[in-house]
Amino acid sequence: MRKIVSPEGEEFYVEVEATNRILNEGIPFIIVDIRERRLAIKEGDYFLFTNSEGNIPSNNTSGLGLYHKDTRFLSNFEFMVNGRTPILLSSTAERDYLAHIELTNADFRDGKRLIIPQETLNVRRLRVISGGLHERIRIKNYNPFPVDLELAFAFDADFADIFEVRGMRRQKRGKLLYPKLIENELIFAYLGEDDIFRQTKINLPFKPDSIETVLNRTIIRHRITIEPGGRQVFNYNVLPIIGSSEAKTVVFNAAVADLRSSYAAWEDQITGIFTDNELFNSVMNRGISDIRALVANHPEGRIFHAGLPWYVAPFGRDSLTTAIQVLSLTTKPAKETLRFLAKFQGKEVNYWKDEEPGKILHEIREGELATLKEIPHTPYYGTVDATPLFLILAAEYYKWTNDLEFMREIRPNIELCLYWIDNYGDVDGDLFIEYKRHSKRGLINQGWKDSWNAVAHADGQLAEPPIALCEVQGYLYRAKMDIARYYRDIGEDERAQELECQASELKDKFNETFWLSEEGFFAMALDGNKKQVATVTSNVGQCLFSGIIDESKAGQVVNRLMQPDMFSGWGIRTVSKAAKIYNPMSYHNGSVWPHDNSMIIYGVKAYGFNEEATILASALFDAAIHHTYYRLPELFCGFTRRGANWPVSYPVSCSPQAWAAGSVFLMLQAMLGIFPDASKNIVYAKNPVLPRWLNRVELDNLQVGDSKVSILLRREGAFTEVSKLSSTGNIKVVSE
Repeated sequence: MRKIVSPEGEEFYVEVEATNRILNEGIPFIIVDIRERRLAIKEGDYFLFTNSEGNIPSNNTSGLGLYHKDTRFLSNFEFMVNGRTPILLSSTAERDYLAHIELTNADFRDGKRLIIPQETLNVRRLRVISGGLHERIRIKNYNPFPVDLELAFAFDADFADIFEVRGMRRQKRGKLLYPKLIENELIFAYLGEDDIFRQTKINLPFKPDSIETVLNRTIIRHRITIEPGGRQVFNYNVLPIIGSSEAKTVVFNAAVADLRSSYAAWEDQITGIFTDNELFNSVMNRGISDIRALVANHPEGRIFHAGLPWYVAPFGRDSLTTAIQVLSLTTKPAKETLRFLAKFQGKEVNYWKDEEPGKILHEIREGELATLKEIPHTPYYGTVDATPLFLILAAEYYKWTNDLEFMREIRPNIELCLYWIDNYGDVDGDLFIEYKRHSKRGLINQGWKDSWNAVAHADGQLAEPPIALCEVQGYLYRAKMDIARYYRDIGEDERAQELECQASELKDKFNETFWLSEEGFFAMALDGNKKQVATVTSNVGQCLFSGIIDESKAGQVVNRLMQPDMFSGWGIRTVSKAAKIYNPMSYHNGSVWPHDNSMIIYGVKAYGFNEEATILASALFDAAIHHTYYRLPELFCGFTRRGANWPVSYPVSCSPQAWAAGSVFLMLQAMLGIFPDASKNIVYAKNPVLPRWLNRVELDNLQVGDSKVSILLRREGAFTEVSKLSSTGNIKVVSE
């Protein structure tokens, strides 16, 4: 039996049968295991994903587990009392970092003799994520007599890479090692193919009365007696360890207190938003909490993770979009996101990673498969839109802050983005940005709808690359126009004029080439033969966000979006019901995405269509209050709203998810018409419109440049009045 020594000098032995087993998880099977609600909690790059009882059943097929840096450090985690799983009373993960689970007992019998009646024991499980998992279990006896209980904990750690969990099959894995109990510490270990030693250390609150290991699944048992009306409390920690990193055990109460303080500090730093609608306040508070939960520290800086459970990692498109959405809350994430992504900006042509000079990354992963370079996510650059979105965020950050020092810092990155657009993004010199994957492990489609079948012609045939997406041309137009404004402000008029001319030429050609006159709409894309992809999709709505659509065509576009085949009553569908590829239960071909709708609302309102913007904003608000915790998920199904029915959940939607959480704030900014100009110390309220469910909105300490201002917007009939309440600095509030 082969012996392996850990970085701390502990000896482990290879468990051959467990090492050679085939993982049964996979994305095709997730749909069969979604019958009950999940609990997800996160802090930094640690997250726990369990069933509603707080357990991770053995051989589950929905990816449940404790994860850290793209590795699953717990694949089985079950708690039993007298051989049975306690009965769920309630559970919540409303606080993003903490789960609260209340359980009770069924009848416990010895043969036919009832020894403990049902519902006379209360089991409370509290767990918090902070550098690992920390759980407190309290068992209270409501019987008038003492009870003898056998507690059992089942653990397993398969150390699967998250891409394995999602369905990727491997020819060879590293070596799973026999679990080891050292005093009160149970250790699972794995030596990866990347030669990195990974461990799961479980600090138990007691010395087990018995321990049993079968196929690497370890069950520990401990017997206790609880007096009448008495209780017992157990605290333990589960600590993922990579390489020679140290395990840091924390006290449960201290971990909760520190996180509570961290969330409070986050809320103190951002714009205070107060309205007269308590449900809407709850939706915003949920978004504020979720956004905080999805921020993580990396050696290269802080950035938003995209969402739980599959996208707990830096993403270019998602992080940039979220930072744009929350600028009215705070500009700090924008600066951090730009700085982070600038450090990874493409430097060379590398087809394995779809990398090119100046290109902004799509995704970074840190698991075993990434270390081995079996996947190209080190980072992977297969995204066509992150680069223009980088420019848009940089320009928006400048408008909000007038931070010339930081703009000078990223000036080389801005120029490299423009270089990539002209030399690699536009592959054939027709002014449009196209994409075509080069990596065999890369994404076929590289816009935000990146499913393999997301870009299809009206007859259902998939579009062949290189593909020019309509919304990406819009991003490019807005990026060049807005960055030109920055160049003009710093005295580089010639460069500004050059970019404005390029943007203007792009807009003219876009409105001519992408226009579908019979539909009164724009094509989703141009395929590799420059043929219009005429399927009616929500992508065109995002062209309103960017401003690339001619004023003369905007009315037809808005009208088309509001037709029943596109507007479900809960939001704009990704694809028209009339399309051959439509499926309301699909990921990208008929579902409703909150972030997509927030950008559409922004664009509809910017073009002056107040009534339509209000209808869409109301639909998104209604969708939010019909979801758990008032949380907008990544997406939901595109079924038509009928009467008082609820939006139909998408089974494996990420929740929380960054750009879904940010949606409500971009939507509100659009409705209030808030536009900053920090260089002139002005904040505009352009055409403000409050929907019927909002009569009053107060923005407290909205920061523009070095000034802060508090603004009150109040609806009086069909009009919305704007007044300045207080300010620091000489900032002006201008209502237009």
